[in-house]
Amino acid sequence: MIVSGKNNDVAWGNQIGYILLPFQLAVHDDPLAYVRKAKKTLDRKKSSLEVIFTCKISELFVKMFGLKAGAFIIGRMLTNTTTTFSNMVGPTEQVEFYGIPQALIVHYQSYNGTIKVILSVDEEIIPNYTQLLDDFVESFRHIKDAASRLSKHVKKG
Repeated sequence: MIVSGKNNDVAWGNQIGYILLPFQLAVHDDPLAYVRKAKKTLDRKKSSLEVIFTCKISELFVKMFGLKAGAFIIGRMLTNTTTTFSNMVGPTEQVEFYGIPQALIVHYQSYNGTIKVILSVDEEIIPNYTQLLDDFVESFRHIKDAASRLSKHVKKG
């Protein structure tokens, strides 16, 4: 148990590490081509030390140059971010990083064979958000159908 005012083995506060991912919009003949490419990239990044380094370098930068310099660097990174992905359920309020509203936030949860995807869209930046949602649904349907065909083909062979 964490007790305030005592020396605990557990650190208080949030620790943020991140990875930068390319986000490509493309139409493929094989809907799973995008999934394979994204999985390959994610697997490579997850087995790298990028998340740990971004967290530790941020901490080191704050310790060496102070909170304002650290906030400036993190702010520069976040102000150049349009889309964020998270595997945690998102907030119900509007999200801004350093006063820059996020145009699109994608939350996903995979549990017990089910994937839930939640999209938060800034209507001022993406006014035709219903089209975006329809495109997401259609893309997921294509991926699901292709994966189903692939699994049937593998079971027969």
